[in-house]
Amino acid sequence: MGVAKAVQPSQQSSYELMSAENKAMQDDPSLNPAMFWVGDGESLWQQKVGPQSKSCSTCHGDAKKSMRGVATQYPKVIKGKLQTLEGQINQCRVGAQSAPALAYENRDLLALTAFIAFQSKGMPIAVSENSANATFMKMGRQTFNERMGQLNLSCAQCHEDRAGLKLGGSPIPQGHPNAYPIYRLEWQTLGSLQRRLRNCMSGVRAQQFEYGSPEMAQLELFLMWRARGLPLESPGVRP
Repeated sequence: MGVAKAVQPSQQSSYELMSAENKAMQDDPSLNPAMFWVGDGESLWQQKVGPQSKSCSTCHGDAKKSMRGVATQYPKVIKGKLQTLEGQINQCRVGAQSAPALAYENRDLLALTAFIAFQSKGMPIAVSENSANATFMKMGRQTFNERMGQLNLSCAQCHEDRAGLKLGGSPIPQGHPNAYPIYRLEWQTLGSLQRRLRNCMSGVRAQQFEYGSPEMAQLELFLMWRARGLPLESPGVRP
């Protein structure tokens, strides 16, 4: 007998699978621990760095206006390179501020990413497939569907074929990235989408992609395209 597949609903944020308590934690800014990072990001937005003493606001002004809708469009191709939101923040730091790039999972990079993403909270993900990103999209889609690791599993086998079923007593989500960066209760801290993807790769005993690698950006691109239309929940809370 074959393995039964779950009935796939249209699009469903993993928010819908959480307990009422965890939903309340995400929904209430006074309860959402990720808001500490958003607050730090707001301060960093105004902080002048580098030899030219420039801040993010020097170029971009009020983030509530200039960054509205920005996070819904990443990853995107800029001057021929596929850039994640974190990658673009670092590009600005190095190119415009003459400051060193921040490492992935660095608290400041997470804070800036969360602060920028927060300006688009509730807006639909707007990543589309086009001539500029078609090759990157193809590679990301291939990674999503490719079996990997000692367990010989693909992303699609869990998050499409078995979405809605249970694994270890917990429901399997569709795997949409619409709430990142997220505060994960398991981590007890804020983390990026790339941290979660590396967790999955480790879970199937596969070689993990490096943080900031082209492969990570391509997979992010496909996942955001796959989640297009879902409202951005950043910064989210998950178990």
